[in-house]
Amino acid sequence: MIRRYAAATTDFVTTHSRIVLLLTLLLTAGMAAGTTHLSMGGEGGGIGAAVDTHVDDRAQYIEEEYGASDSGDDGVARTAVYVRSADGNALSKEHLLATLRFQRTVLEADAVDAALRERPAGSAGPRDGASSIASMVGTRAADESDPTIEEQIAALEATDATTVTTIVDETIAENERARRLLPDSYESGTATAESHQVVFGFDEAADGRPPSDATAALHDAASGRTDPTVFTVGEHALAASQGVFVENTMTLIVPVVLALILGVAAFTYRDPVDVLLGIVGVVVSILWMFGLLGWAGVAAGPAAVIGPVLVAGLSIDYGFHVFMRYREERNADESVRPAMGRGLRSVAPALALVTITAAIGFLATVATPVGMLRDLGIGITVGVVAAFGVFLTLIPALTVEVDALVEGAGFDRHRRPLGQGRYVRSTLAGAVTLARRGAPVVLVVAIVLATAGGLAWATLDQASVQQQSEPAAEWKQDLPGPMGWEENDLISRQAYVADQFRTTEEGDRMQMLIEGDVTDDGTLDAIDAGLRTAERRGAIPSQRAANVRSPLTVIRSVAERSEAFGATVAAADADGDGVPDRNLDAVYDHLYRIEPESASQVIERSDGRYESLRVVGPPEAAAGTAVPDDRATDLRAVEDRIETEQDGLTATVVSDATAQRATLETITDGILRTMVLALVAVFGVLVATFRLVHGSGTLGAVTAGPIVLVLGFVVGGMALLDVPLTFLTALLVSLLIGIGVDHNIHVGDRFAQELDRGNGPVQALHRAVIGTGGALLGSTLTTVAAFAALVLHPNPQFESFATLVILALLAALATSMLVLPSALLVWWRYGCGEWTASKDPEPAPA
Repeated sequence: MIRRYAAATTDFVTTHSRIVLLLTLLLTAGMAAGTTHLSMGGEGGGIGAAVDTHVDDRAQYIEEEYGASDSGDDGVARTAVYVRSADGNALSKEHLLATLRFQRTVLEADAVDAALRERPAGSAGPRDGASSIASMVGTRAADESDPTIEEQIAALEATDATTVTTIVDETIAENERARRLLPDSYESGTATAESHQVVFGFDEAADGRPPSDATAALHDAASGRTDPTVFTVGEHALAASQGVFVENTMTLIVPVVLALILGVAAFTYRDPVDVLLGIVGVVVSILWMFGLLGWAGVAAGPAAVIGPVLVAGLSIDYGFHVFMRYREERNADESVRPAMGRGLRSVAPALALVTITAAIGFLATVATPVGMLRDLGIGITVGVVAAFGVFLTLIPALTVEVDALVEGAGFDRHRRPLGQGRYVRSTLAGAVTLARRGAPVVLVVAIVLATAGGLAWATLDQASVQQQSEPAAEWKQDLPGPMGWEENDLISRQAYVADQFRTTEEGDRMQMLIEGDVTDDGTLDAIDAGLRTAERRGAIPSQRAANVRSPLTVIRSVAERSEAFGATVAAADADGDGVPDRNLDAVYDHLYRIEPESASQVIERSDGRYESLRVVGPPEAAAGTAVPDDRATDLRAVEDRIETEQDGLTATVVSDATAQRATLETITDGILRTMVLALVAVFGVLVATFRLVHGSGTLGAVTAGPIVLVLGFVVGGMALLDVPLTFLTALLVSLLIGIGVDHNIHVGDRFAQELDRGNGPVQALHRAVIGTGGALLGSTLTTVAAFAALVLHPNPQFESFATLVILALLAALATSMLVLPSALLVWWRYGCGEWTASKDPEPAPA
């Protein structure tokens, strides 16, 4: 019944090709209209949205039991501008004057002047909403309590360089606000620093952020200033950087991608007409994808970027199978329509099954808690269905008309399938020979390698996101004309700021929650060891250690002011190292009696019981920068040190770094569960379909088996090529089932068709591998060539993306051409029993 329905449909496409073309043209116009309704936003607002982790849970617990680390909700939105000196001292007289002149310029801008939060009368702080070391030094030099910026500049100009150095030294030593404006590399006690930041405080916009027009004025004023360099890393710097990024990609990467696709397609198709028809199919498939999403009201989200790439790859594959099967079916003296009809009728069930199973693999992401993954799964599934429709209607009908027209003009349109070429045929035949002579060995080797690769999952490096830390290679920058890669300073500047500066928001601090029996004797020693580990590993820079507030710092501070409490602490310090290590209940009790407010900030007490302790660390990395991946590792080491030092304690660091790492771990764990569900579903569909169509469910199971091997090979390849597990690569791994299932279905279905025609197992396998292998090889080479061009991109995320897809495509090709033939022969010998040929088999290709 299924074959009859497929035959009726495909016969209509080839027999009434002009009607099909008219209908698909109208449908394409409707899809084009649907793209105008497309929303590019996505669900959930980000990769980590809606993902609950233990770090988020402990952050909420801290908020409920302790309150915020420091009140930062003062209605002021702060943004920083950075000043960096090429000669290593941004605190010299000349550079401080340059900083003040920059401040004067931006304060004259209407957008900045209107948005600045001025200091209330009688309060400390900058009068004009801008806080900088230059202003502090200028104020001291003017010897006035509240000089204007013009007066600061005049005073500093009139002061000699030696005196300025003395003022800088005094300002930093006496003013905590000044020290917080310096980089982590600043050496205490000196009057030199490589850089510093100027912090502007604005009235919050409706979204709680600084007004965009004000920050735009800061960015514009900073641009082009050198000696010292003045720069921002916020939204406007990012927007300018993205413009350069897109231009670089379009001028260097896209031409190479197109050239490689056309070049490899020309080699594999060996016919410019078929190349053009295939490209038309790819473009229309992507158009249909976006049109369907637009009419359905589904946001494109990440599918707007990743979707077209993956759908293009699948479209190329569909095109190769349609064209190669058509070439295989056409006799020397036969017209176009009958051959296309037989070819399409033969390949349609396999393409339908590929579409269904690929959709299952992609739609499995809907079960994840990550909105971005759900958007991507839906978007790509729609694209796959669109490609299936295009290459079973529009492209066959168009091919019939075009080939008839070309042949009517006197040109021969008979073409040999790629698999029938001398070198390709001998290579594919060798795969069959390998299966016939050593199938068990092939299977054992493949299973061992795939298992080893799968076990490498635990060894993959984890990073929230890959950052480009090095400039593009010089040869890429030296390419002629517009192809030359224009270097962008934002990447190195973001890395520098993330490494050297902390946020200016008091409420955005790293915190640590210690739970368990916090009155055990060694608890405070364990916390002290953990904090020393944090300083040693750089998780808490030594120059920021004074910003740490912990039970120990509070106990020591109160002990200095209270003689009685000092005696309690001394009595609890058995080894005399300044850290109480016994009778901690008594220490906590005494602290709560005399300083309850200070105690409650770092020690949780409920109904007389001590439940947890809190450490408040220095501010987090500056806004607008990515969190260094090794920071999460360093903070995890602090947790481990505390838990190792004292059994029964659980330490959780709450910070941007640990939150991102926990989110990544939660996503990858969810992806593993999702892949298992998808694999089970794909197995079920293939077993049921092969049972219904070919009368053998076990053949469907054998066909599905290599998908697991593909996953193992890809993970092993990631480990060998040092591709880390990031948000992006984890997302792509979740899509591998949809990519890996394709090739096996074509080989398995063709093998069953050949058995239906009465061929023996070896002959059936030979015809299946030769018949489908050319199309599989051609589509793989073309798609791999396109993705290989992305390796030219200096951004490591593009390289990882390309590497993963190439690994998946090559692994799928290898398993379908080398492993699956062996599995099919083993199945025939030991598991098939007697094959019952179909009552209505497809006729054999001529």
